[in-house]
Amino acid sequence: MHVVLAGGGTAGHVEPALALADALRRADPSVGVTALGTERGLENRLVPQRGYDLALIPPVPVPRKPGPGLLRVPGRLAGAVRSATDVLRGVRADVVVGFGGYVAAPAYLAARRLGVPIVVHEANARPGLANKLGARLTRHVGSAWPDSPLPHAAYVGMPLRRAITTLDRAAVRGQARAAFGLDPALPTLLVFGGSQGARTLNLAVEGGAAALAAAGVQVLHAAGRGNVARSAARSAAPPYVALEYLDRMDLAYAAADVALCRAGAMTCAELAAVGLPAAYVPLPHGNGEQRLNAEPVVSAGGGLIVDDARCTPDWVAQTLVPLIADAPRLSAMGAAAARFGRRDGDDRLAALVLSAAGGAS
Repeated sequence: MHVVLAGGGTAGHVEPALALADALRRADPSVGVTALGTERGLENRLVPQRGYDLALIPPVPVPRKPGPGLLRVPGRLAGAVRSATDVLRGVRADVVVGFGGYVAAPAYLAARRLGVPIVVHEANARPGLANKLGARLTRHVGSAWPDSPLPHAAYVGMPLRRAITTLDRAAVRGQARAAFGLDPALPTLLVFGGSQGARTLNLAVEGGAAALAAAGVQVLHAAGRGNVARSAARSAAPPYVALEYLDRMDLAYAAADVALCRAGAMTCAELAAVGLPAAYVPLPHGNGEQRLNAEPVVSAGGGLIVDDARCTPDWVAQTLVPLIADAPRLSAMGAAAARFGRRDGDDRLAALVLSAAGGAS
């Protein structure tokens, strides 16, 4: 069997696709996997690193608002569909699995043209345009969240890396804190906002560093590229460790007692899966999907939502510091997050893909 994965662009599309690829290979080592991507997406680095084939097609960005850019979409889409059709024919694809993004819509339309079964996985609580299209072309739809608005959607969870799904935070906490130069006994706040950091989070935690230190809270802060040098908040007692990027998120999760972070779909799914409570600060722009991503785990008791405008040094001092000091509350929130989270989204989606490949689209 040969599976084509259409999930290029961002890590939020590529990582679930690769987690699915790993699950399919565990189920059947003979499964062939080809990932579709574009020449500028993260897949150009991530896919070859994981040992899978990558085929490039032209991206088809769709403007969110009416304008001249919309007039170019039909021509770009037609060319991308032709390229995707050539890839599917070349590898003799048995099933196409789309995760949204620029390459998913061409892949869905190419699969439809060739009669290849389609599987859609939606990572966000609010589906994007590509997956809305894909869900109209198949009965095989998986969602990372309950109550997806997509037709035929089954709640399978998010396909996650094995380093996350097999993580025992308590067992490796000492090792994790030592790896980052943290005190093994102090309550620990993890702050991260993606590879570029998040200005709101950075300013809030740096401005609230004195209140955190006074409460005996140490900080592991992934500030983003170019943001560490300007931080004046770093200290040795209690430790304030500022890094540009965290290569080992599994160790960061193990080291932490609570997280302060954005609410991307992957972030919400990973934190719930490992049972780490969080204060989610959804991006204040876009279509509001980040708030929707955080709401299910927060409703389950696994965290809280903070408006971007309210995430300030005063909020850190007045709300976050007392939360970190309340160990029983944090423990209850972590248990609630773990009950809500799913660690088997990769295997559940793999089962859906194998079922689709063996039947009709």
